[in-house]
Amino acid sequence: MIIVVTRCLRSLRMRGLQQSVWLFLLSLSLALISSFAAPDHDKTQALAQERYGARAVETVAAWRRLIEESRDLPDLDKLNKVNTFFNRRILFQDDIVVWQQADYWASPLEFMGRGSGDCEDFSIAKYTTLQILGVGNDKLRMVYVRAKIGSTASVAHMVLGYYPQPTAEPLILDNLITSVRPASMRSDLVPVFSFNSDGLWVGGATASSADPTARLSRWRDVLERMHQDGIN
Repeated sequence: MIIVVTRCLRSLRMRGLQQSVWLFLLSLSLALISSFAAPDHDKTQALAQERYGARAVETVAAWRRLIEESRDLPDLDKLNKVNTFFNRRILFQDDIVVWQQADYWASPLEFMGRGSGDCEDFSIAKYTTLQILGVGNDKLRMVYVRAKIGSTASVAHMVLGYYPQPTAEPLILDNLITSVRPASMRSDLVPVFSFNSDGLWVGGATASSADPTARLSRWRDVLERMHQDGIN
């Protein structure tokens, strides 16, 4: 594909195409090339074996089956399957237990490899998996909230929000409960800010206020580790 596009562009340029048209076609070719890039799940599974062993390989293999079986489903079915997969398979543990750090954002491979993680790790794994399944990035945001848990004071927590439209009420994917529910049914959650790989939104703002990779160093770091793991 790359060779064919390059030859076509070279031919057009040799015919004296104006520079602006040449640059447009070059941009188009790069977009086409990038659209053919895909996660390397064979690499991910091999790394699971190398770093974590047989149990992690089985989890990654089951994750790959989930992806293959869910590609053609409606979005709502994808949400439910992905939410259930991680909530049932992965144990909640604080970062200090899993990583001996106060706050560590794990890549999906690290999360599946260790078999445990905290709310950020659940949200990142669900977000990434839904992206792989073709759910648009404009519909997905990780949401930092204050969560009322039992009779205790509210605590910092992260969930994944699915927005059918940019200003619509989101559906919430949460490791604290088994079902996907509309935000209006989660009175225990108070949103603080949300983000994805394209933007960062504060409170109920409809416009992004910052570049999330510039403002959130842990997000930038985990995106790089995902790339190294063959996941994006």
